[in-house]
Amino acid sequence: MDDLKNEIDWSRYEAVLFDLDGVLTATAKIHSICWKRMFDAFLKRRAAERNESFEPFDADQDYKAYVDGRLRYDGVRFFLASRGIELPEGAVDDPPERETVCGLGNRKDAMVGEILAAEQVDVFEGSIRLVRWLLQQGIRTAVVSASKNCPAVLQAAGIAEMFEQRIDGHVAEALCLPGKPAPDTYLKAAEILGIAPEKAVVVEDAISGVQAGRAGGFGLVIGVDRHGDAERLADHGADIVVKDLGELVPETANPQEF
Repeated sequence: MDDLKNEIDWSRYEAVLFDLDGVLTATAKIHSICWKRMFDAFLKRRAAERNESFEPFDADQDYKAYVDGRLRYDGVRFFLASRGIELPEGAVDDPPERETVCGLGNRKDAMVGEILAAEQVDVFEGSIRLVRWLLQQGIRTAVVSASKNCPAVLQAAGIAEMFEQRIDGHVAEALCLPGKPAPDTYLKAAEILGIAPEKAVVVEDAISGVQAGRAGGFGLVIGVDRHGDAERLADHGADIVVKDLGELVPETANPQEF
């Protein structure tokens, strides 16, 4: 599969649709940390109230299986269901201290916001090199992210102007689009760009993301292996898996031009 990265005929594609966290920006770790802090506090308090043993949120396995790449409230629902826990749905404006699906999701989002306000947002340089090269070739770009922090992250990273369209958690909520692994957010991005899915490329680091790309019938699905998941990404829909998107910039390209 790795050899295929050198055989991509980019002239076949008119747009590339990028996930954000873990693909363009090194913010996936922030989300993982905040999910763990939020869920561990909730689970510890619940276990104490019920005189049960405390089983913490696994920042590796639970994160990948239930929340990575998903819309925030979907992540809460999927993880709670894995533990057999039922909570009221609540409302999107529930305060963070309210123990509802939305309240827990908002609690996690508040934690992310605090970290983003205090820390610099780093980008993956190889990813940005690829974006610049694609733009130089006249290939359009968009960001498709489950995060409602997407606009702030793009601005903080200084890369917002590199993407023509953005479908994020706010847009998905407003348009009632189901999150990944459903393909709807990616399909909406392609629709807004006026490009058929088979003429577009999806780039993802999450299992749910490559599943979305495959389900949407996109022309090419590229998996970015940030966590040693190359085989799983391929098994769930990635046509090509790379460690760094910079690998996809043609060797003949002049780096000084982009």
